[in-house]
Amino acid sequence: MADQDARSGEGTRPTGMPVLRWEEPPEGPVLVLLDQTRLPAEEVELVCTDPAALVEAIRSLAVRGAPLLGIAGAYGVALAAVRGFEVEEAAAALAGARPTAVNLAVGVRRAQAAHQEALGRTGDARQAAAAALDAARALHREDARASARMAAHGLALLDELLPAGGHRVLTHCNTGSLVSGGEGTAFAVALAAHRSGRLRRLWVDETRPLLQGARLTAYEAARNDMAYTLLTDNAAGSLFAAGEVDAVLIGADRIAADGSVANKVGSYQLAVLARYHHVPFIVVAPVTTVDPDTPDGASIEVEQRPGHEVTEVTAPQVPVAGAGGGIPVAPLGTQAYNPAFDVTPPELVTAIVTEEGVVSPVTADALAVLCARSRQVTIS
Repeated sequence: MADQDARSGEGTRPTGMPVLRWEEPPEGPVLVLLDQTRLPAEEVELVCTDPAALVEAIRSLAVRGAPLLGIAGAYGVALAAVRGFEVEEAAAALAGARPTAVNLAVGVRRAQAAHQEALGRTGDARQAAAAALDAARALHREDARASARMAAHGLALLDELLPAGGHRVLTHCNTGSLVSGGEGTAFAVALAAHRSGRLRRLWVDETRPLLQGARLTAYEAARNDMAYTLLTDNAAGSLFAAGEVDAVLIGADRIAADGSVANKVGSYQLAVLARYHHVPFIVVAPVTTVDPDTPDGASIEVEQRPGHEVTEVTAPQVPVAGAGGGIPVAPLGTQAYNPAFDVTPPELVTAIVTEEGVVSPVTADALAVLCARSRQVTIS
């Protein structure tokens, strides 16, 4: 079950209220999430006391973003184990909550494997639960370190591609500290450029239909005193035509073995625009987002979201009237096409930036080498 505790958000992000944390009050362990559906109007924490509540938080996008979903999934397995729920059942429900984001399943499997190993070795349910929690905490720490390394690699790449400095970067959806154990993926690169005095402008797609760019990326940019401008998704073409974009930086929810990139719907059209206008199109994601078991873009399962997300607009603290809980903006009964993601083929991707380095050009062989190197580092 989940409870909500509203708090004032003034001055608490990005360094104050954590996006996700494990707590152990007297009544039992809980996973506490910053409810991203309520931003930027207010900062509200969602308290999950069981795996089902976390599954619902994932599906409703209260918690979202590929790296953070992996962390949340791992903590969800630990929550099931500590609270005495059936771990295998909880793990299956968690892993299937968002089918496109591979990090979610990776995080779930990691904590599940730690639980199984400890249970088989000791036969002690408490020790097995502690092992699952340790695995989740380790993943959380690793993601923070990966975020910092991606920012450094990404900034070096920007400086190499754009030696004149004064970077004008276009981004899509939200890829900052709200989706990470650290400062994010693509947004972390832009933030590093800002801190070094090399970011001239961050162009922020509002990102339809759920407005993660307008609600979340603009929120994070403002909190970091970055020079940013919000635009509608369909204004990006005019921005490229005017010569106002030096690079595109996006995250990823799954990268296939051939380098195809699934990201928030609208990313593919930016890749096409970038190629036509000779602008670098850069994907920033941890190695855990690369899925060797998905051979190509056509094999990526693209999540289809409810139509009311398109036919209605939902805003925090606004009275609702639509069937989906929002304000209707289309006639009753209108059908909507609402894929959560689209897939960009590798030939349109200039580079993929990970914590282990940069892949460019993007090929299956180069990605395989990167993943092998990452496994060696983890093992050693």
